[in-house]
Amino acid sequence: MSEEVVGEILELPQSQHEHKQMPGEEEEAMAQATEISIESLEEGNVQFQDEVSAVKQVLFLDQDDDSSNSDYGSHDKPGTVLQRLVPDGNVLFPDIFQTNQLLFYERFKAYQDYMLGDCRTSEVKDFTAEYLEKVLEPSGWQAVWRTEVFEVLIEVVDVEYLVLKAAVELVTPFLCETKGCELTEESMKDLLEAKEHKVPLQELYVVYDESGEFDQTALAVEHVRFFYKHIWRSWDEEDEDDDFDYFVRCVEPRLRLYYDILEDRVPSGLVAEYRSLVSQCEEKYKEFMSLRNCISNSDSESELDNVSMVEGLKMYDDLESLKRKLKIIENPLLRYVLGYQVNSGLQSNRAKGPRPTGERMVHVVSSSMTVSQLQTLMRDKLCPDFSGEEFELQFHSDPLAAVNACYEGDVVVICPGHYSVNGSFSIPDSIELEGFGLTDEVVIEKLGKGDIFLDLTGANVKVSNLKFVQHDAVEGILCVRQGKTVMENCVLQCETTGVTVRTSAELFMNICDLYGAKGAGVEIYPGSTCSLVGNGIHHCKEGILIKDFTDEFYTMPKITMMNNVIHNNEGYGVILVKPADLPRMKKTTEEDFQDESKENGGQKKEADEEEVPPAEGCVEGNNQFREPHTQEHTEGNDVITNELVATSSKKSQLQKKKMIELGLTMADDDLMSQEMFVSINGNHFKRNGKGSFGTFFY
Repeated sequence: MSEEVVGEILELPQSQHEHKQMPGEEEEAMAQATEISIESLEEGNVQFQDEVSAVKQVLFLDQDDDSSNSDYGSHDKPGTVLQRLVPDGNVLFPDIFQTNQLLFYERFKAYQDYMLGDCRTSEVKDFTAEYLEKVLEPSGWQAVWRTEVFEVLIEVVDVEYLVLKAAVELVTPFLCETKGCELTEESMKDLLEAKEHKVPLQELYVVYDESGEFDQTALAVEHVRFFYKHIWRSWDEEDEDDDFDYFVRCVEPRLRLYYDILEDRVPSGLVAEYRSLVSQCEEKYKEFMSLRNCISNSDSESELDNVSMVEGLKMYDDLESLKRKLKIIENPLLRYVLGYQVNSGLQSNRAKGPRPTGERMVHVVSSSMTVSQLQTLMRDKLCPDFSGEEFELQFHSDPLAAVNACYEGDVVVICPGHYSVNGSFSIPDSIELEGFGLTDEVVIEKLGKGDIFLDLTGANVKVSNLKFVQHDAVEGILCVRQGKTVMENCVLQCETTGVTVRTSAELFMNICDLYGAKGAGVEIYPGSTCSLVGNGIHHCKEGILIKDFTDEFYTMPKITMMNNVIHNNEGYGVILVKPADLPRMKKTTEEDFQDESKENGGQKKEADEEEVPPAEGCVEGNNQFREPHTQEHTEGNDVITNELVATSSKKSQLQKKKMIELGLTMADDDLMSQEMFVSINGNHFKRNGKGSFGTFFY
């Protein structure tokens, strides 16, 4: 329609466009026609613009949808996208925006894309002020001013972006709730006068509004509050790496650590260590700044100033040391490689030794107990086993509290029941932990997912007749770090790695059932002793994982495996992890000892000399598996024995070569003496995804 009107105008006779006097009637008619044409043209133009808008809406629909989910999204749709939160307390405050449950990616996007970008440390305040100036409403919104002493309803009348403060006024009617004191409206007005009516933005919680007009204001205040509470450190201003991106160096790793802690992905011992380091660093930084200000304000060069200078240098070194420790924990790559390895030893409690009075305690754990149950316990357990004068009884409702109360030689007897514990069993003393009744009747379930369930370092620990349940954990269900542990008739329901036997530790695991591990069911470290008899290990990533390290001073573990049923594991029933260059090292070692072997008449068995050929399609090297000739479970015992003995022999050769280079001799020249430490027979391997045995090279 618009094109026709335009065409009519363009086709008007030239005489109608000339400025000459026309008769009155013709002039009036011409004016009406021109007016009608202009109106038609305007209507056509409006229609054309509507059509263009419709096309744009279709073409850029995805972009609009994406932006609507961001902090700077389109809010053409009426209503807020945030949830409301009803404040606690006796005063009927209005609801506020719930912004404290933002996800990691929401905060990450806000800081990276909008608030901080690629700013340097010295530019953080300027970038933050610029961000707030763009998104924060300067006035006209209400908030709850919340401190440690009181909460009061106020209205914001102005915002000073650079200093992160808001000019406020009290709202009528006056709403205020105090904690441990009394504040009237007059006293609150006096307080505001003293503060010049300016309060920190971080202490404001925006009142809920359904229109959506103040969504961005509430989010901006939350981002600033979270940043200065959990991310920013006062010593960041003294950062020597100011030329580098502050977000990449500090914000991202600290934000990830915060959410890892929030989701129980970091061991509690490491969390406590980190918070302690932060607190120490803050105190040390305050002392250092105070001393530096005193020195800078002093005009003299007295001996006292020289002493202060030396003291300041020592404080600076201490501060840098604390900051380096914090960076190790904040770095997600170093957190577990370095930080947790150091923390692992700290997390274990020290052994208490025998009780000072000399007696031994029997800790009875039961949430509730009838008279008949107590009689049964006394008749079947307590009287036959603990009737001596050195034993005393102590009752608990929590098994974790009972274990923590133990001294050397104590016994913990847990009665039937389902016990939920929020913590880890750290056992540094020689004690016994025993369930009274059937295994499935005495269940201990771990709440949370940060720590290992049982951390054993005692010289002689025994655990029997118990079922342990672990959910969504970061670490394994049981770790024997040192000492000797005996487990009998236990059920271990785990979700990460199962049982770990560390170097120099001993584990004797008999008639137990272990399942559900996302890693290995049993993980055996070099130099350890592990005896597995009559166990069921099933539905794990790998059944049993045996570790062999490159360092020749790490000896192969002493392993006994008899009558175990290893089945339905995703990978191998038993897998040996070893360095990829060990065969090459073996050849070199054999050449070095060839003459010596002839002189001593030593003969090597073919099983030691013959290398297991790689499976078809596999190449020896990094991240490659090598399978034995057969995967039948009836032959699996012999295959595992041969491979472990061969590996032990190679390790022994490497050790002997090293000793000769140092000018020393080894007492045992028989390479096959390692066989006495390997006893594998009677095990059944069924339905394991990759077979009974495999080797993984790294």
